[in-house]
Amino acid sequence: MMKIRALIFLLIISMFGAACGTDDAESQLPADEWGRTLFDPTGDEEIAPTKDDAVTGQRGLPVSVDTASTAVWEVKNAWEDTNTAAARAAGIAWGENSGLNWDQKYQAWINSMPKTQTEGGYSRDTFMLKTPWGVELPAPALECAEVAIFLRVAFASWYNLPFFMEARDREGRIYFGHFGMRRDSGKYGSMPDFKNRYRDYSDRALDVMAGGDWPSDPDLAKKKIPGSFDDAQPMIGPDAHAGAYFDRVFLNKRTGHFLSILLAYFGSVNLADPSNTFNIKAEAVQAGDVLVDRWQAQGIGHVMVVVRRNDAGQKQVGDEMIPQIEAELASGSMPRRQPVWESPGSSKYAFTKSSTGGEGYEANNGGIKRWRTAKNVGGSWTNVVPATHTRDWINSTDKEAIAARPERFKEILVELSPDQKRDVLLETIEARRQHLQQYPASCSARIKREEAFDAFYVLMKEEFNMDPATVDAEYRTLADYVFAELDYGSSKTCCWNRSTSNMYEIAMDYNVKLQETQCTAPVVFMNRDDAGDGYDLFRQHAIELGRGDQWVAWSADESCPQAGVAVDTIVESDVADYCSIASDLPEDPVDPVQGEALDLEFSGAGAIPDNDPAGLSLSASTQDERLIAEASVFVDITHSWRGDLSITLVHPDGTREVIQEANPGDSEDNLNIRLASAGLVGKSAAGAYELIVIDNAGSDTGSVVKAVLELKVAE
Repeated sequence: MMKIRALIFLLIISMFGAACGTDDAESQLPADEWGRTLFDPTGDEEIAPTKDDAVTGQRGLPVSVDTASTAVWEVKNAWEDTNTAAARAAGIAWGENSGLNWDQKYQAWINSMPKTQTEGGYSRDTFMLKTPWGVELPAPALECAEVAIFLRVAFASWYNLPFFMEARDREGRIYFGHFGMRRDSGKYGSMPDFKNRYRDYSDRALDVMAGGDWPSDPDLAKKKIPGSFDDAQPMIGPDAHAGAYFDRVFLNKRTGHFLSILLAYFGSVNLADPSNTFNIKAEAVQAGDVLVDRWQAQGIGHVMVVVRRNDAGQKQVGDEMIPQIEAELASGSMPRRQPVWESPGSSKYAFTKSSTGGEGYEANNGGIKRWRTAKNVGGSWTNVVPATHTRDWINSTDKEAIAARPERFKEILVELSPDQKRDVLLETIEARRQHLQQYPASCSARIKREEAFDAFYVLMKEEFNMDPATVDAEYRTLADYVFAELDYGSSKTCCWNRSTSNMYEIAMDYNVKLQETQCTAPVVFMNRDDAGDGYDLFRQHAIELGRGDQWVAWSADESCPQAGVAVDTIVESDVADYCSIASDLPEDPVDPVQGEALDLEFSGAGAIPDNDPAGLSLSASTQDERLIAEASVFVDITHSWRGDLSITLVHPDGTREVIQEANPGDSEDNLNIRLASAGLVGKSAAGAYELIVIDNAGSDTGSVVKAVLELKVAE
């Protein structure tokens, strides 16, 4: 006999939904499969920018390298083509005889990709990748700079266009492109001979488009980005990684193998490099451009891809008619995630930040940029500013023009009302909170949350006459104190990218319990000089909760010169003392909202109750007006069989999540199953979550019970 008892527990964590856009960092990576160290801490192998910004650019490798064994794809077209047979043909986002060059077609392709929902975790908008073969897939989970590089490489490879990025180390220039991975003197280290080692099935394109089988490369399909722990691709399958995604979108398997290495080597600093991209005027922004947030010259940064640009008329300011534009951004993050598609308002916040090239940050070479295009100049591949875009170009030495762009974006991006500005900043704050729920060690999320709060304080004072203490009392949460801002350069926690949602819950539970008898200053989730690895206080609490196996030990997942600090550094701030406002804060967590307990019983190995879950339902609801952003289902299972018990949760969108496979012989299991919510104001986590329980005793197919958990939330 099996009995399942389920109870819905709803945890209110915010009044507002959010779009997630947290920053990434360039990682220190271990040796790759060819025995090279991807980034040498001594700097001998560190890939650095070349800092050249002529319109024509520096000449690179001779075009003769295209025939070398290192070549990845064949170049058949030029970016400036408009009237060749290939250029006149209809394509992925343009019709026949479009008159567009390939760079303009790249913009059209990005602009054409529709929205869809992210897979797993918190639910946000992302985009569907459209391929020339008619295959459409949700965007891959990548770091922020990787999203921009992946899109450019995919398009260039599919349409046989020249492409390369370059950098410099102490031995000279390095080129990664359609010709492989090379130096001026020859092949770069022991990188692969792509042409000889991997297959190109591009000649099967017509057959595939007619319904033929898609060719697969098993070696690529099981590949990870070197050094990664977070490149899972749930839209492909439960055990799929980046290589499996590349295998599904590239007939030329060489491109997939090439990308897996390129993405490990190049990051936001290389996209800021004027040898690979060029600065453009604010008015010129188009889909496919990249917005680079660089608050420092080296190290971590953030990259956002422009996915939409729409004209919205003009407005008169004095004697001047100023164009009005809506632009929307999407970005990945570290740890890797599917790119999150930001609203126009949230995107405007990013465009107008000082750190995206504005005053005081212009020397870091951030801001809005466009890809250079590779061109044969005098027999050498050269990254140039296309002739059709020279009027949009700003020289990287013109710091005054670069620094003026955030202010110009304030003028030309559609103006928001005070209420809209408030909601955008709350959206931004909640984005960082949601990221911390998944990765509680993230210092970037903490920093960006507090930057948004700083802007929020100014807005609320100017437009709503609220001082910061009043703002804190109304809008802060306990979690903001538990995950307080840390100084990145002197805090060990900031190097730790493998923290998990379970650890977030453990830290929050510890702090909630502290408040049970009287208000107590929250204990910050950070490294401190205690027993263990600096986090023993929370690790011990995890053990007390019976969740010790969910605690992940600290690890340096990126460059971490501060790894030896005894105590992390909390950034000093004027945030209101927690106990002075605690009585005004939303309860965290709220009391459970209980639905009717669900009892299911059946007996006999292999007994399947007609495959009919009718009547096996559970519902719960709440009238709380705040958005429910997360829910958990607590399930107690008692069974008499001694087989392996597997439990799968099917989300409302059809995605499946294996919750647990119990050990043989266990008769009782207590599970904490997290449901994903829509995460937007005005929407809810409502939907049917199907719980499938299979006991594999005495039958090849197992015995199955299904229960539908219907979560209802007041609009």
